[in-house]
Amino acid sequence: MNAIYTAIATSAGRDGRSVTNDGRLDVTLARPKEFGGDGAGTNPEQLFAAGYSACFASALQLVARRQGVDAADASVTAEIGLHPADGGRFTLSAVLRVELPEHLQGEAGRALVEATHQVCPYSNATRGNIPVELVVE
Repeated sequence: MNAIYTAIATSAGRDGRSVTNDGRLDVTLARPKEFGGDGAGTNPEQLFAAGYSACFASALQLVARRQGVDAADASVTAEIGLHPADGGRFTLSAVLRVELPEHLQGEAGRALVEATHQVCPYSNATRGNIPVELVVE
């Protein structure tokens, strides 16, 4: 399959740096205090939350345009949970809180968010792999 865009980043773990090949993203990584770190940098879960919320918000705008509705004032907040699992493993969960404009409240808004969940690349990547809860606010 041919990609229409490929993002490239290099990291050395939870403590260090994560840098994209074009240098536009260069962040200090640090374990959160909940993991015994000093919390002095960002962490993979925060980066995932930022990416998922931005991607879902963009997909929401695309789906809204296709449906002929205005969702310009919508916003998406992603909450990414990190959970311990058996055998020393860890899993993720996601809650997407979608704030919609007044005219998209109720069933119309819920249908828009559900349709977006089918289009968003992050939703398609996580489907069946982690629990994702959609909350329309």
